[in-house]
Amino acid sequence: MRCWLVVLGVAAGLAGMPVDGADQGISQWTVPMGGNAFSTGGEAGPGVRGGWRWDRPETVISCFFRVDRPADLQIALRALVQGESRIRATAAGKTFTADLKGAEPAAFPLGSIRVERAGYVRVDLQGIAKTGSVFAEASDLEITSATPELMLSCVKDNEANRFYWGRRGPSVHLSFRMPEARTMEWFYSELTVPDGKDPIGSFFMANGFGEGYFGIQVNGPTERRILFSVWSPFRTDNPRDIPEDQRVVALAKGEGIRIGEFGNEGSGGQSFLVYPWRSGDTYRFLNRAKPDGKGNTIYTAWFHSPATEEWQLIASFRRPKTDKHLTGIHSFLENFSDRNGWIERQGHYGNQWARDIDGKWHPIREARFTGDDIARRGYRLDYAGGVVGNDFFLRNGGFFADTVKLDSRFTRPSDERPEPEIAVDKLDGVFAGLE
Repeated sequence: MRCWLVVLGVAAGLAGMPVDGADQGISQWTVPMGGNAFSTGGEAGPGVRGGWRWDRPETVISCFFRVDRPADLQIALRALVQGESRIRATAAGKTFTADLKGAEPAAFPLGSIRVERAGYVRVDLQGIAKTGSVFAEASDLEITSATPELMLSCVKDNEANRFYWGRRGPSVHLSFRMPEARTMEWFYSELTVPDGKDPIGSFFMANGFGEGYFGIQVNGPTERRILFSVWSPFRTDNPRDIPEDQRVVALAKGEGIRIGEFGNEGSGGQSFLVYPWRSGDTYRFLNRAKPDGKGNTIYTAWFHSPATEEWQLIASFRRPKTDKHLTGIHSFLENFSDRNGWIERQGHYGNQWARDIDGKWHPIREARFTGDDIARRGYRLDYAGGVVGNDFFLRNGGFFADTVKLDSRFTRPSDERPEPEIAVDKLDGVFAGLE
């Protein structure tokens, strides 16, 4: 069983596990390395399906799981070895060495630790010596404890590719409450990423709506992007399957903008600007959605950087078979690099305003906090959201302890920031095909 409670005793006997009188009341969990371990030091070794294999002594493989209270834990590593190996394990401030031998999978005891508070436990594995080509092919940690009523959480199975999604970490969202009985044409917001909370793979999505999203990404050590995408009404993960009459069409783009298509999570039109945005700076985002009266809606995005102090057109897309203004306005934070799901990221989302079709701006101060399937299943609990200062915030990754309850509702305080002063009728590239 993976990540589920097993009480050693009668149940253990039925499961084929050894039983003796001293084992009564001891619980056991299996933590799969495939969904809960990362290469956190040195170069990553070659992966194996459902686990880890490493051959370099500088490589550190770290496996994470969460306990809901202080606990005494015994840790073993399930692995197989070609030849003989000696490895080092570190957890809760204690270091152990273990000798591994055997080409058949076996559980090798690592040691016992005391966890002083609820939260995540990190177990680091590193090779010391080996006679074979790799230190080990490790599939699972096996955790046992006599702590009463202990609950342990991890990514417990690979159904629907959950090892991959779990290693990416939980995605979290803010769904904004809009004024009732008003039709919204524009949405404005500001986003600040705190220093050091922007690892590779982060997507800080500022302005989301029912048919697309607009935000900033960290795509590599030296590349960052401003990204604006609109989904096609045709449901597919392959953009080549979209019929011609349901394709999202680019009508206009700003200087330096690249236009293309995207797939894998729905498909549609994509635009992005390679731009060196920085943590610590505040960026501004503006979207417009307006039907063209011909059964289509035009979606347009602008970006404002403190470095230039002006609005820059990103792109304007025509979405067919759509006749609506802005709906489903939201923000989110996700990680798209499963290698970096162990590193924390955080964004501050603030000063949201929506402008209705009559030209009136409305402050947006209420939001509902939600999470994806990995969060809702409790496979990863390192997520949080709420209010910090005058802004909302989202936080995920890093295996921190302070989880915030999903579906919580938050209200950011009223502050002195006025409604946006934007000459919307003078923006560059004004709404190609509309007026």
